[in-house]
Amino acid sequence: MQLEYVAGACNIGPEEITRRKRAAVAGLVATLFLGAALLVLGAPSGFGPRLLIALPLTGAAIGWIQARRRFCMAYGLAGTFNLEKIGNMSRVVDSAALAADRRTALIIAAQGLAVGLLGALLFALIPLN
Repeated sequence: MQLEYVAGACNIGPEEITRRKRAAVAGLVATLFLGAALLVLGAPSGFGPRLLIALPLTGAAIGWIQARRRFCMAYGLAGTFNLEKIGNMSRVVDSAALAADRRTALIIAAQGLAVGLLGALLFALIPLN
């Protein structure tokens, strides 16, 4: 899959996309383990310890969104992109492109946080023990 940099739309290539998918899976596994641990330890439903599930779930969501959009949130904020081998970064020099990248990065952050918080609220409110 050959990709090219498009401001606000694509700033990572195949190797970086694979990294984001792996991060999403790791975040999901961490979410499941934390959820199971909280249930085994008897964490009550409600706005208490169960809300901790938002942390790994947000990470999983951000990883998945980045992979699907072919856009790294951190690279977008830093004004960089990488479409080649990992570590072979390039700088965004156009100010309009940089603004578009930063806007997309903030949207991804908001989307990931929304997924994490919604999932945590559902987990907190459902009486599972």
